[in-house]
Amino acid sequence: MFKTESLKSPSLFPEDILSNIAENHPVRLISEVVDKLDIKEILCQYKGGGTTSYHPRMMIKVLFYAYFNNIYSSRKIERALEENIHFIWLSGYSKPDHRTINNFRSLR
Repeated sequence: MFKTESLKSPSLFPEDILSNIAENHPVRLISEVVDKLDIKEILCQYKGGGTTSYHPRMMIKVLFYAYFNNIYSSRKIERALEENIHFIWLSGYSKPDHRTINNFRSLR
């Protein structure tokens, strides 16, 4: 007999895939470190008005984790935010596009 294919047998309550990230995984450390950073100078660069922006702290976390994994291309970071559970966890399901990622790191 074979194990059931989970994609073909839906459950009543979906599994929380983000709980599968180990407590000692580097992504959690990066998140904690960035949470403790003083980013007042970055925050004061936002003037308000127009459309809402992604939070700079989230963007910093994503960039730090990307660099930690030797990912420098904004398009590859964008793809990781769609496909990689660790990037999804860091971003809180936010999905900035490659242009937003590139603008953030070049302007800030």
